[in-house]
Amino acid sequence: MRSTPIADRVRGWVDAARRVVVLTGAGISTDSGIPDFRGPQGVWTRDPKAERLSDIRHYVADPEVRKASWQSRLDHPVWTARPNPGHMAIVALEQRGKLHALITQNIDGLHLRAGNSPQLVIEVHGNLHQAICLTCGWKGPMQDVLARVRAGEADPPCGECGGLLKSDTISFGQALVPEVIERAMRSARETDLLLAVGTSLQVYPVAGAAPLAKAAGAKFVIINAQATQFDSIADAVLPAPISEILPRICGDDGGVMGSAG
Repeated sequence: MRSTPIADRVRGWVDAARRVVVLTGAGISTDSGIPDFRGPQGVWTRDPKAERLSDIRHYVADPEVRKASWQSRLDHPVWTARPNPGHMAIVALEQRGKLHALITQNIDGLHLRAGNSPQLVIEVHGNLHQAICLTCGWKGPMQDVLARVRAGEADPPCGECGGLLKSDTISFGQALVPEVIERAMRSARETDLLLAVGTSLQVYPVAGAAPLAKAAGAKFVIINAQATQFDSIADAVLPAPISEILPRICGDDGGVMGSAG
């Protein structure tokens, strides 16, 4: 893709920044084969009933919802997904000593798999690779529980207390971890450049990191295929493909199509 002034400007901001915070959503993982939720081909766009499986109230109250949830976990694309160039670009940003924090709404674990330091990754919605008991708090590898599902347990109980198991992720209606959210918001206040990548910026409180960083004096860049509610306050909006744009603005190559915000 040919260079454009706005892309070159964003790359210059990255080069000059000392504390870059990256906020990622489902859009960064679509090139890894994991569909997003709210996009034109999103999981919930194509099948609104699928959203029911992500509601903690239905999950706890309805055994059939839990059984369907376990079946969906068996076939989840996260198990075969690999980090794409977008993920690797953020690793490069860390290797350059510029990454202050990586706030992700994703539960796929691909940032960690790509090589970003666990100390810098803030998984605000948890991680699908781990299971948790809603009763006693036991945690363990998701694959161990899925092996029980494959062996015939449609709704496997906790081996410690017999309680309900689910993925160690935040469902609708489930409380976020206050310490995790506070860390994310603190990082937003401390950054001098916030890159919002592949996120619709609709889910709070994490979406609030954008105006928070802007109010603290940071540059704010949105990289997303669809428009967001914060495009008007962004210093730049880049709708180019994430796997192409991020390597170009985070590394030494530059130049992608973009538009000023």
